[in-house]
Amino acid sequence: MTPKRPPKKNQEPPRSIGAGNLVYNEITALRVDGDAFAVILRQCPQLEHKLQQFSQIMTMQATQIAACNRLHDVESRLARWLLMSADCVGSASLGLTQEVLGQMLGTRRSSVTVAAGILQKAGLIAYTRGDVRIVHRPKLEQAACECYNLMRRQVEVWQAQAE
Repeated sequence: MTPKRPPKKNQEPPRSIGAGNLVYNEITALRVDGDAFAVILRQCPQLEHKLQQFSQIMTMQATQIAACNRLHDVESRLARWLLMSADCVGSASLGLTQEVLGQMLGTRRSSVTVAAGILQKAGLIAYTRGDVRIVHRPKLEQAACECYNLMRRQVEVWQAQAE
């Protein structure tokens, strides 16, 4: 396994760390050969189970987000996406450009500018070039569409069932 580290502050387009994997925040990633990974999974059924859970969660989120992108406005989708990102990285500060946010939300950069401006004026986020910080999480959760809480509750149910 080879550790890979992206740049400290991701102000440029995301970098690939493998086939189809994009990094938007600083992480440590490991790469393992497919045959070696199959051996590891046979030796560690708990890991295989956790990966199946992860796959189930990702599939549910992909399906929900596809519907969300079709049905909800940019402002509530941006709030949802910022909350989900903060949950993933464990931080209220996210190094994200408008370009990346537009790609994630399936909308133009100009729409992200307007939505981020609305959330910033409401005191929910602080936004400067390439950096978004969640200032008032409870109010941002209220601004997000119902998809955020729906997905979060479903993950909690599945995790409780797995214990």
